[in-house]
Amino acid sequence: MSILLPLALLAAPLPDLPPIPVIPAPLPVDSVPLLDSASAPEVKLDLPIAPGPFEPTWASIEKNYPGTPAWLREAKFGIWVHFGPQAAGESGDWYARHVYKPDHLARRNFARTYGPPDEVGYKEVLRDWNPVKLDPAALAALYKEAGARFLFVQGVHHDNYDLWDSRYQPWNSTRLGPKRDFVGEWALACRANGLRFGVTFHHEYTWWWWQTAFMADREGPRAGIPYDGHLTLADGVGKWWEGLDPRLLYGIDLREYAGVSKAALSPWTPPPAGLFGRHADYANWYATWWALRMMDVVAKYDPDFIYTDGTGTQPFSGDHTGTGLKADAMQRVIADFYNRALTRRGQVDTFSIVKFRPATNGTVNTEEFGIPAAIKTDQPWIAEAPVGDWFYAPGFFYDSSIVIRYIIESAARDGAAAVCISPRPDGSLDEGTRTLLQGVGEWMRRNGDAIYGSKAWSIPGEGQIVKGKLKMLPGGKLGRAHAEITFGPQDFRFTVGKDGALYATCLTVPASGTELRINSLSSSAARLGHPVKSVTLLGHDGPSLVWRQTPEALVITCPDTTPFRTALVFRID
Repeated sequence: MSILLPLALLAAPLPDLPPIPVIPAPLPVDSVPLLDSASAPEVKLDLPIAPGPFEPTWASIEKNYPGTPAWLREAKFGIWVHFGPQAAGESGDWYARHVYKPDHLARRNFARTYGPPDEVGYKEVLRDWNPVKLDPAALAALYKEAGARFLFVQGVHHDNYDLWDSRYQPWNSTRLGPKRDFVGEWALACRANGLRFGVTFHHEYTWWWWQTAFMADREGPRAGIPYDGHLTLADGVGKWWEGLDPRLLYGIDLREYAGVSKAALSPWTPPPAGLFGRHADYANWYATWWALRMMDVVAKYDPDFIYTDGTGTQPFSGDHTGTGLKADAMQRVIADFYNRALTRRGQVDTFSIVKFRPATNGTVNTEEFGIPAAIKTDQPWIAEAPVGDWFYAPGFFYDSSIVIRYIIESAARDGAAAVCISPRPDGSLDEGTRTLLQGVGEWMRRNGDAIYGSKAWSIPGEGQIVKGKLKMLPGGKLGRAHAEITFGPQDFRFTVGKDGALYATCLTVPASGTELRINSLSSSAARLGHPVKSVTLLGHDGPSLVWRQTPEALVITCPDTTPFRTALVFRID
């Protein structure tokens, strides 16, 4: 399935991708030092962008960007559609990389279906994966019912497989496996349901992330037999993948650079900072390819935002996950994105997420797994975490309270929240997920005034203090530990609604008749500037609340709390 586009969206055609440059013969593993990236100049890619006021420099982007669109603050809560063929392994995140690691769960799961990963490897997963139960239209409606206002839609993960009708990557979902344009389907589903959507790109550091595919077993009956990353285009003649270049999936062998092989085998450690000096031509080609694939999505689907994964200040920084090349690829993608938005929409109401980039007008940041302890207003940001893991595995723990409190904690610190709900390999959601989403939706419908369009108050909250800090949800993937953390009637979070009211959210549901004391709202604290005039409980339609403001606290007597779940929200006028 491919999405037909209006002719207006086809303006400013993209260039063809040049062929892969000549690759030098590999040298022994760890024999070549990385070149210094700190003192190296930034490479300016030979890659034209759509015409407009935005030029491919941070200075031009900051100067011309009108500011983060108001819709992000209004939306506040989104769902992460972190889904692709790596779900097929039911092994959690990074299945593609881990199938080449001996004694790894992913390897064992892979071996049961395919055997050892030499002639047969991850490419066969791409051939066979077909999520016949994935229904973006139905899921978008379900996510909207759960209170989400925007979606993160995965475009390409580290496995290098594009989930759209990709012009520049033949290893994509319209040619292999499902033969469906998933990004296009999600774009239509989001627009039909009034949801904003962005497309995510995780392929910046694929070229060193995939080095496991070039290794071999070190012991056992197949010791020394290279995995299928070593295969060439010629090796595919007469096979199902004939005409598909394995280098466009696995990249090339870069283990000659010191630290790359070690990084490939580690749970999570990038190679040392530096440049792949002997592969400068390939590095420039790879960054151009990386950028063109993002530009292809922007030109085809007009997303509301784009997202790049990584741990550095920008992709291809020569450091962190950007090891290997120092180039202006990110600036070119963003400038092209904003120029196209201006042409199509008449305004730039889009944004770009660049993880770990310092405050830059034109970019939004994320907080993966954790939430800042303090209010964070230096730049717009979105907290992101998966329920269970970024890809599906059996045994995830589901409880709507963990998602609800995650949203509350982020809103109290002036952020938004995006939660990953991992579909099963066939694209369906298990019953635990559906029950979780139902609970989140019920809470958001009752208490959304405290979240949608809100901003942080003068302090994020009050309550229990642990090691000198306000007790809050732990970091990491959302699961049992987040559900079992105990909050009491003294634990509150504050937001200011778009209606100007102060909202105080109690992170639990105390018994009827409990006296709640909010010390920060005492008359002596003088944080409000005026005496409290009224206190109401969202969703409560019984008699007026009993409350009083004293020099020590705002004291509220809980009414009948049996209809409530997870957290109570009080509106303070």
